[in-house]
Amino acid sequence: MNVLLIGSGGREHALAWKLSQSSRLTTLYAAPGNPGMADHARCVALDVADHAAIVAFCGEKDIALVVVGPEAPLVDGLVDSLTAAGIRTFGPTKAAAQLEGSKGFTKDLCARYNIPTGAYRRFDNAEEAKAYVGEIGAPIVIKADGLAAGKGVTVARTNDEALAAIDDCFSGTFGAAGAEVVVEEFLVGEEASFFCLSDGKNALPLATAQDHKAVGDGDTGPNTGGMGAYSPAPVMDAAMIARTMAEIIEPTIRGMAEMGHPFQGVLYAGLMITEKGPELIEYNARFGDPECQVLMMRLQSDLLDILDACAGGTLDKASAEWSDQTALTVVMATKGYPGSYKKGSEIKSLPQDTESARTFHAGTAVRDNKLVANGGRVLNITALGHNVTEAQTHAYELIEDINWPEGFCRRDIGWRAVAREEAKD
Repeated sequence: MNVLLIGSGGREHALAWKLSQSSRLTTLYAAPGNPGMADHARCVALDVADHAAIVAFCGEKDIALVVVGPEAPLVDGLVDSLTAAGIRTFGPTKAAAQLEGSKGFTKDLCARYNIPTGAYRRFDNAEEAKAYVGEIGAPIVIKADGLAAGKGVTVARTNDEALAAIDDCFSGTFGAAGAEVVVEEFLVGEEASFFCLSDGKNALPLATAQDHKAVGDGDTGPNTGGMGAYSPAPVMDAAMIARTMAEIIEPTIRGMAEMGHPFQGVLYAGLMITEKGPELIEYNARFGDPECQVLMMRLQSDLLDILDACAGGTLDKASAEWSDQTALTVVMATKGYPGSYKKGSEIKSLPQDTESARTFHAGTAVRDNKLVANGGRVLNITALGHNVTEAQTHAYELIEDINWPEGFCRRDIGWRAVAREEAKD
């Protein structure tokens, strides 16, 4: 079967690599793709915002399945356009993608269906939001309601930080995403990511991960789209996974269907594991980035089979097998990220890919026959190991083989898990 993959980041490179291993695959196309994905797919220069062009391409190339990677096309309704044209597509409709596209929508869903999450209020003006902060006090969390590329969330340790974050949102820092603000309770615990597929009725649990949002070592500095991740997450044992399914995932699937927005695609639950158990921080409506990279390194089943079953409503007949090994990825970013940075610096050398380690391209381009950085987050160096310590060591050894002076990375991805492993020894 011919498959079209939408996207151009590290997540999509990992998906392309895994999809290309399927015996059912005839040709994989990627729109627009990136230089790393070109090893596994035919990259095509399609504007993913042009739904008519995507539909026409699918007709020309006899595409049997479209896999939408990033959140923006989902929130923009690309799945609706493809489905209306009779093209099977993996990913939620525009209405269902509100789980990621509007943090307020998700918080309201949690309130309606008794899904554990932090207390919250929604605001459409700065004055009322600031008054609420004064009433509740820091620490407190300020979120732009809409999509902000992972940067619209501020964990404010002081009231002044919270007030400044509110001003940022309403002053247009995050564009239309900040037209409404969600102010919510600061949850205490350990963060984890849980991934599950839903075909609108059935659920297939996938795997767990932990990511590192802050730009600096020790989880310091501003939030980014993600500076690294590892899987599985030790805090998510079998009992915690069972509770997450029963208390968070299953009520969400039932609730979305009841509201007339059945959810088909990836439910990526960002969780806080508190003294009371798992509580939902937020949902994403697609695979995480860079969490997808570590998940794909551990997945042993045919990804195409699973995604096709999900899109076709037969997820109850699918299964996913996972390696017992740990996967860890380190993001290399352009100096200056997540603030201003320059594009175009040359990446002169990369390590060789092996069965236990791969470099996924996240923001690269080829210019004048040279591989160059073309974004903030540029490379994902991903390695397997018997535990987090071994996977971490392997990944950072590979980074030493990269010749890119304008790049940087955190040097402590997986640090909490490594500390736990050291304490056990």
